[in-house]
Amino acid sequence: MTLTDPLSPLIEFDEVEPEEDCICGGCRARRLARLHAAPVHEGGHAAARSLRRRAAVLVAAVGTAIGGGTAAGAAAPTPGGSSTAQPPQSPQGEVSGPYGESDGARSYAAPGTAQPVTRAQIIQRAQSWVDQGVPYGMGRYWTDGYRQDCSGFVSMAWGLGSSQTTWTLPNLAERIAKNDLQPGDVLIYNNPANPQAGSHVTIFGGWTDSSRTRYLAYEQTSPGTRKRSTPYAYWNNSGAYVPYRYTGLSGGSSDGAPTTAFPGADKFGPGANNAYVTQLGRMLVQRGGSRFYSEGPGPRWGEADRKATQAFQLAQGWRGAEADGLPGKDTWDYLVNGKGRNIAAGTPLPPPPPATGAPAFPGTGAFGPGQDNDSVRQLGEQLVRKGFGGSYTVGPGSRWTEADRRATQAFQLAQGWRGAEADGYPGPDTWRRLFS
Repeated sequence: MTLTDPLSPLIEFDEVEPEEDCICGGCRARRLARLHAAPVHEGGHAAARSLRRRAAVLVAAVGTAIGGGTAAGAAAPTPGGSSTAQPPQSPQGEVSGPYGESDGARSYAAPGTAQPVTRAQIIQRAQSWVDQGVPYGMGRYWTDGYRQDCSGFVSMAWGLGSSQTTWTLPNLAERIAKNDLQPGDVLIYNNPANPQAGSHVTIFGGWTDSSRTRYLAYEQTSPGTRKRSTPYAYWNNSGAYVPYRYTGLSGGSSDGAPTTAFPGADKFGPGANNAYVTQLGRMLVQRGGSRFYSEGPGPRWGEADRKATQAFQLAQGWRGAEADGLPGKDTWDYLVNGKGRNIAAGTPLPPPPPATGAPAFPGTGAFGPGQDNDSVRQLGEQLVRKGFGGSYTVGPGSRWTEADRRATQAFQLAQGWRGAEADGYPGPDTWRRLFS
């Protein structure tokens, strides 16, 4: 053996392939290191040196663990805030193609070939395994072709063409900070002292408290896929988990609806038929609202969407106009970012909306300075009933006043509208939302 360049303390081994049928500890360690050594996209001697360093570190760590040396104690430290719970019994398999095809170890995608996927799709795929109760199995493959362990689960959710390991997933991702975590990102812990059984990965589903000490984790662990509130970053080895974001992440969803920005209150309610209604329903199902849907969710707004939305709003402690069953900016933010409380299983069904005998929209010409008609009075009285009557010192009446404009604007702002959409003059969307 010879020493590497003077700047590196690592030892360089000659390229000697281990015998495939040899069962001694040394050959087994070298095969394991060769398997988990990530590919290097460098040129010339720099690539060779980087590959040798990576292989040397893995061989040393695994070989020492087999020999009972000190490498087992080299795992990342567990800070004082971590739990004393036992680590999950969730060892992972090797990189493999669909259903364990043998050429999978050579087929995983490089970062530049990552397939686009949205955050909503990642969470929906993860939820599908939760719903099916996929049992854990390091050497087993589910009906979709992915290995039934923690890294196979993430590979499935990210839509990769093969089942990766916790050692190779970072090659398809970028490291991020804790405060940058969003649904669909992952938290990876790699333990060089026990590369297979000692490593784990979870999918981040959103924060469950405002202090960001707990999050909704989707994970594949014994006995099967689960979704649960988890202390950040995990029950054990908390300080050694690293947040990552898939490089193939897309900003939109396959059905045309953005996954983060509130699309506007006019996209929801009676008569609405668009992809945002579908996205809303799917998020509500993930937060405990599945029992409100006998079918769907789908793009056409229905009573199931209203009931599920109102149940979610009530679960947050909101009342009155804040829990009317129509999503505003805050409701959307809570759903998209995994905030607040889920809909409890025993929550009673919200009551149907009161019959108001909503009048037809009279047209924009009925409102504004100088107008005096019954529609102005109907507008003002409904604003008061909805809790937006603070601008009135008298009335409301049939003559348009600045109090009508301010009350209308307050209602529009509460829907998440801004700019020309919240100018204080009612249009058809304001009228429909106000009387729905």
